Amino acid sequence: MKNKQSGELAVCGFEAVKALADKHGEKIERLFFNQDKARFFSETCKSLASRRKIYRLVEDSELEKLCKSVHHQGVVAMIANPEIPALDRQTVSSWEVSRERVLVLDRVGNANNLGAIVRSAAFFGISSLVISREDDQAELSTSSWRVAQGGMEYVNIYSAGSAAALLEDTAGRFVRIGADHRSSVDISAFSRLACANKGVLVVLGNEESGLSPRVKAACDHLVKIPGSGSIESLNVAQAATLFLYEMVRP
Repeated sequence: MKNKQSGELAVCGFEAVKALADKHGEKIERLFFNQDKARFFSETCKSLASRRKIYRLVEDSELEKLCKSVHHQGVVAMIANPEIPALDRQTVSSWEVSRERVLVLDRVGNANNLGAIVRSAAFFGISSLVISREDDQAELSTSSWRVAQGGMEYVNIYSAGSAAALLEDTAGRFVRIGADHRSSVDISAFSRLACANKGVLVVLGNEESGLSPRVKAACDHLVKIPGSGSIESLNVAQAATLFLYEMVRP
């Protein structure tokens, strides 16, 4: 939940706020917690006091009002609305040199899915994620931060005009692999397709329509996750977890 009038975002959920406090406590402008969670944030409160920032013990009803959710888990931190930096050529060039493995989202629209993907990326140590600036792309929100369970503090998120443009601009420089449940190539081939002497961009598509035709055309390989056939495809966040595992496997 973003408050555009105050320019703030409410971060809630114990793991999300604890990771924020431990890794980037300087971002917290105000902190609210119930009696049960007070003991976990004593050092954060000292830091806030030194910066003349507000921290306060409140009832659960107040926490719910602050984050517009019953899933606050006893703590809410208010931060400035996060700005997602635009992906620049220098960053892409550094990925090329270091043979980075990067996850790219093509019009993923659900904030909870975005949060779950960030959580999985942090778990597997994938530190760079690109989202598109197209209309149905999810934004960073209270729910995505909570679902990420602290992962937001470990993953660098960049924005690109579109996933397709990024893939086209990196032709020949990276191996570009798209997730497509209609492909004839199994995910078990991932390690063979992901060339060891190049960086890898893995692209996942929109929850309803999958990868856009332009993105598919720009991929070097399209890969599927095989199933029983009872259900056509996995949720994008579940699919991301399997691809992220493949991205870090030797």
